[in-house]
This record gives sequence, structure tokens and C-alpha cells, in this order.
Amino acid sequence: MTSDLTTTDLPASAGVAGPGPAGDREVDRAVLTGRVTGSGDEDPGPVDGSAVPALTGAADDVRALRPAADAGHELAVQFAAVARALESEPTVGATLQRIVDVARRIVPGCDHAGVTVLRRGRPETPAATDDVSARVDAVQYEAGEGPCLSAIVEHDTFRTGDLAAESRWPKFSGPAVERTGVRSVLAYRLFTSEDTFGALNLYSRQTDAFGADAVAVGTILAAHAALAFARAREREQISGLEQAVASNRAIGMAIGILMAIRRISQEEAFDLLRAHSQRSNRKLREIADDVVLTGELPEA
Repeated sequence: MTSDLTTTDLPASAGVAGPGPAGDREVDRAVLTGRVTGSGDEDPGPVDGSAVPALTGAADDVRALRPAADAGHELAVQFAAVARALESEPTVGATLQRIVDVARRIVPGCDHAGVTVLRRGRPETPAATDDVSARVDAVQYEAGEGPCLSAIVEHDTFRTGDLAAESRWPKFSGPAVERTGVRSVLAYRLFTSEDTFGALNLYSRQTDAFGADAVAVGTILAAHAALAFARAREREQISGLEQAVASNRAIGMAIGILMAIRRISQEEAFDLLRAHSQRSNRKLREIADDVVLTGELPEA
């Protein structure tokens, strides 16, 4: 069974395993161990009202009338915890690793997960839950085709229920099944309004592993993941710029001090710093900091 997906709304019947509304801290801990349940393909039962229990006033009867509302609330609480967990990661690498770990735990049917990003136009997998995910991705990169690459290029979501019968990516499908045993794939484009970062790739060794609920939960997670990825990358860029400015300032001050004390040119002062850095096997910024602090070059 194969199908393309573009837009999927979260069904009201999506079930969630894990804690109820017991407090943010408990939910944050549970988000890494809970799992959203349901395949999305279950028979919803009769819709003529014959299966609805009579209102007798019993608590069980009242709860039976509110499963969708309860599930929707718990799903919202769980994704609030996911957002906080992703925001807390200090680096891009840590953020991507948290994304795939969360995906494996909360998306129904997901056994393995990985993230594909493009660096200098070439795809790579900087984060994966295990070796299986990395090997499936590697097959796609070797073949030059596959659901994650299609998700990035075609700006779409791709699902297949049986790679062994898949015809959209013939160079990828057969080798992927033979080398990894993966049968079901669900791939989401990771993007914001300004940029496409890559793809979130979910895999299972079972056929037809990803039902409607899995697609819906994965859609929400992919949106959270893209925003967290963008924020983490921006933080790293700002941090790098700040470090570069601080480093340049320290080096400039050190050059000025050496010029004044030794009565040498700017070029000669910089050559002294660089030579001392090479001889002592220390960074140029560290040597400059010592000069600013002490007024002279440190001993090699």
C-alpha cells in the first residue's frame, strides 16, 4: 500500500498513553517514555448513537462520553512538554538528537528515526536513534532517491506501507529492504516560512505501520522540530559571532600593547603573537588574553 500525503489534520480520536494533567514536571519526564497509541485505522463503531451508554449519572458513563476530549487534552499537554524539551537543548546537534529520540517514543508504529540535513548541497544524517536509521538514509543518498529526498525536493510528506512493493523509488526500495529489513517509511519536510532544513524520517520493520494517527502526530512533531532546529541554529550563529568579536578585540588589544612596549609595527606585533602561538601550541586568542592581562608575552 502506498500513498502520498500533503496535509493531514489531527483526528479528534487520537489516543495518548502517558500521564494525565498531573503537572508540567511529571509530563516533561513522561514525554520521553510515553507513546501515543492507536493506528488511526480502527473501526470507529456505529455512528447512529446505539453504542452510546445511557446517562445514568455514574462516573464511568460520563467518562465514556468524553474520550476524544480527554485524548486531545493529553496530546496537547504532551506536545507542550516536547516543545520545552526541544527548547532546552544547547546545540543544534543535541536538538536534532532529542527530535529523533522523541519521534521514536511518541509516533505510533515508529521503530527507528533519523534526520536528514543538506550541507553544501549534500544530504547527511547528523542524528539517528540507531544504526538502522542511518543505514536506510545511506541507501537513499547512494541511490539519489527516496522518501526523505522527495520530501525535501518536492515540499511534501511521503508515506509507504511496504517498501518491497514500492515503485516510486526503485533504486532505493529494494536495497533498503534487503539491507535493513525496513518496510514502512514516513518522511516529513522540516521547514519554516523562510527555509527548508531537511527531513524527519520515521521507519518500521512492519508493513503498514503508520496509520492516520501516526501521520497526524508526526506532522505536529515535525513542525515543532523545524522551529527548534531554526532556533538552535540561530543561537549557535550568534554565539559564534560573539566569540569572533571577542577574540578579535583581544587580539587587537594585544597587538596594541606589544606595539607600545616594544616599539614595533602592527605587522611585527601580530607575527610575534602568531609565532608564540605556534611554539606553545596554544590558540592565538589565549596568547592575546595573556598579553592583555600581563602586558607581555607568556613564556613558551
